[in-house]
Amino acid sequence: MKIGGLQRLSMIDFPGKLATVVFTIDCNFCCPFCHNPKLVEGDINLFPEESLWDFLSTRTKLIEGVVVSGGEPTLHRDLPTFIKKIKALGFSVKLDTNGSNPEMLSELINAQLLDFVAMDIKHIWSRYAFSTGLNIAPIEKIQQSAIFLLNSHIDYEFRTTVIKDFHDPMDIINISRQICGAKRYAVQEFIPKKTLSKDFAQKLPFEKQSLEALIPEISKYVQSFEIRQ
Repeated sequence: MKIGGLQRLSMIDFPGKLATVVFTIDCNFCCPFCHNPKLVEGDINLFPEESLWDFLSTRTKLIEGVVVSGGEPTLHRDLPTFIKKIKALGFSVKLDTNGSNPEMLSELINAQLLDFVAMDIKHIWSRYAFSTGLNIAPIEKIQQSAIFLLNSHIDYEFRTTVIKDFHDPMDIINISRQICGAKRYAVQEFIPKKTLSKDFAQKLPFEKQSLEALIPEISKYVQSFEIRQ
């Protein structure tokens, strides 16, 4: 596994659990607003995998879960083996994914290797290529992943990083329609800090009041809606 680093303790990345976050290197998207550009570009030193196992083995009584994030973790063929080793230490596992690899996602869920999945929905389908920095976005595969989660037994959420002048309020409502019936949909504040495209370093987040005004409409389509800052 190509690991770019880890956050040793997080109280917000795994709902209801204290967790360590492991960041994998490489991504098949080039989202201009990405806040982990070094992971996408691979411009980062590898974190030794043995150091991860040494760390986790000392935390079995201190943390409850491990979040496997990225980059895009499902690009790595050894991901099932990697997660099996985490599970063997007694941790719950959450996967962060862009949904572009439904085959890997279904393999992990069917093997009961995941306890929670957070899948990003970048934009409405017609704006997906633009949002991911690709000429052609793998929309069918992303839709397959979304449908698989919507019909699965696993705990999951869909989430969108919302950016003023990149999304508009109707986009957010239409995204909720795309995942109609979802257990949980979260929009999270864009942080104009390090971004893959320097143009996005000056973009602004949505005002919370503007997002709150959407709650009645979005609640028609999803079971739970959350605004994160």
